[in-house]
Amino acid sequence: MNSETWAVQVLFQERRQYRVPFYQRAYVWNREEQWEPLWNDIREKADARLLGDGNTPHFLGAVVLEPQERRGLIGVESLHIIDGQQRLTTLQYILTALALLLRAANERVLLSVVESCLRNGNPETMKTPETEVYKVWPTFRDRTNFVHAMDAPDLAVLKGRFPESFTQRGTLRQIGHVHPAALEAIWYYCDQISRWIEQPDGGDKQSRSATITEAILRDFSVVCIFLGKNDDAQIIFETLNGRGAELNATDLIRNFIFMRADQEGGASGAAELYDTLWSQFEQSFWSEAQRRGRLTRPRLEWFVQTAIQAELCDEVDIGKLYVGYRRFAIGQRDIVPAAAQLQTLNIHAATYRQLISGSGSEPIAKFGKRLALWDASTTHPLALFIVKSCKSAEEQARMLDVLVSYLVRRAICKLTPKNYNKMFLQQLKRLSEGEVTAARLMASLASLDGDASRWPRDDEFRKAWLEAEIYEGALDASRTKAVLAELENGMRSARSEEPLASGLENLDVDHILPGSWFDHWPLADGTRATSSEAYSVLVASYSGQPLSDRLKAIGRREAAKKQMGNLTLLHYGVNRGAQHHEFLRKREALFRESNLHLNRALMRAEKWGEDAIDARGRELFEVAKRIWRGPEAQ
Repeated sequence: MNSETWAVQVLFQERRQYRVPFYQRAYVWNREEQWEPLWNDIREKADARLLGDGNTPHFLGAVVLEPQERRGLIGVESLHIIDGQQRLTTLQYILTALALLLRAANERVLLSVVESCLRNGNPETMKTPETEVYKVWPTFRDRTNFVHAMDAPDLAVLKGRFPESFTQRGTLRQIGHVHPAALEAIWYYCDQISRWIEQPDGGDKQSRSATITEAILRDFSVVCIFLGKNDDAQIIFETLNGRGAELNATDLIRNFIFMRADQEGGASGAAELYDTLWSQFEQSFWSEAQRRGRLTRPRLEWFVQTAIQAELCDEVDIGKLYVGYRRFAIGQRDIVPAAAQLQTLNIHAATYRQLISGSGSEPIAKFGKRLALWDASTTHPLALFIVKSCKSAEEQARMLDVLVSYLVRRAICKLTPKNYNKMFLQQLKRLSEGEVTAARLMASLASLDGDASRWPRDDEFRKAWLEAEIYEGALDASRTKAVLAELENGMRSARSEEPLASGLENLDVDHILPGSWFDHWPLADGTRATSSEAYSVLVASYSGQPLSDRLKAIGRREAAKKQMGNLTLLHYGVNRGAQHHEFLRKREALFRESNLHLNRALMRAEKWGEDAIDARGRELFEVAKRIWRGPEAQ
């Protein structure tokens, strides 16, 4: 490679075009972070010229350029921008703004100089003059707005081409409106340059126009690094990618893939791969910010991490995603062809969409819907691996059911999820070493022990189900509702003629024996307890003090109210106040209108208390044991 330092005028005055490879990201510089600081530098240089100070060049940084072979006499010299498209594009916007003002002021000589830095001449000697006339040619995502803004002969035409961006008074809309970057940049620099020229001190408008034109064209320099035939553009790009606006890991990955595609099949082959296998990843679905723990990343980054973990059967740090991707793409011996890389990502992307959305007809969609409330993204690499490696939908469903059972049982038993990332990756690695079946997955999970990873057996699950405080104890409200909804559908699926219930997510979790039971729910001896007595029970439980028979009865009731046997789903409607009343009134107001299997026994019950809660809990456990099968089922 070799390098030269060029002033802006030298950079653009020759008959050449700087092309942004189609797969690079769009233009992202903005007013606050880049345009304003650059304008401040321009203003300082122009002010210095007015004062006659020395014109020390101001360096704008480096751009990395890869000259393209030119065949024949027709066409302009072309260079691919490996790094620096944001700088070069911004300079074109500045020069366009300057040209609009010079044209309006009828400054023909200065305008001619500036236009020579905006357009390549002699279009009749070009292969595609409609594009080759531009000094910079952006990526396809920016082209329409770029051309509309750059070609406008005056500000009135510029406004007319972007009518939605302007108020009726002709000012740029400020609140709640995202403008095309080309328009906003040109408008911003027009405003700033015009204000500077209009200042009364330091000469007339004509001389100030000449001063700022000279400052822009001659006082700013760029270090141009030209790659040779033997230079690796990808390595250079990675080294310099931190300049300007920081690149996402997926920007680096996209460039890695398509630089490889260029080498393998040329620009046309790379463009076809982009259209058929990458363009879907430019959709807004993939750019949405998603939070996991303390980290927020675009969904595409989480997906790529998940996909390559499924491929490598190993952990990939989200903070080192590009390094992890190279491990996948370079492979054990030879680099994976670009088309194969993209095909792998597309296979996983179809699965991942169903997993995240929970919609679709495949087992992975049902798994995603069931998983949504359990904050278990640590299962995603294993789930993607299962879907790709196991072609039987029935076997996939059995394996995914095992994962849900593992999560739900551990949650109800109040076992920590802190080890899930490591544990599920271990399961992924084990599963990859043999036949991918539900039996092998169950055996592997069943072999785990200790609080950090064991899969609760039926006896442990039963004890927690019957005795633990489930609601706002082991589970929050949304997870409690999810468990009750699965119980309802589990009761229905046992009778194949009955459809599964819908709309369960719109119901409320109800304590049949209400949380505040003191006013309407007397003890077995007919007396009413008080909240202060319940507090005494709580204090005694911490201090170890002995309890009277009365306080023991109160303690049993306090414990029972949050147990699974006391929970159900209801639509309160206009009868919300009835949830706290005595059982018979509550039954008539709420349970009589319910068509849920969860509530059928309640419609017939004449009373409700601790014994009834325990009995219902045991009945529900038999359903739960069938839905969330344990290690004994293997």
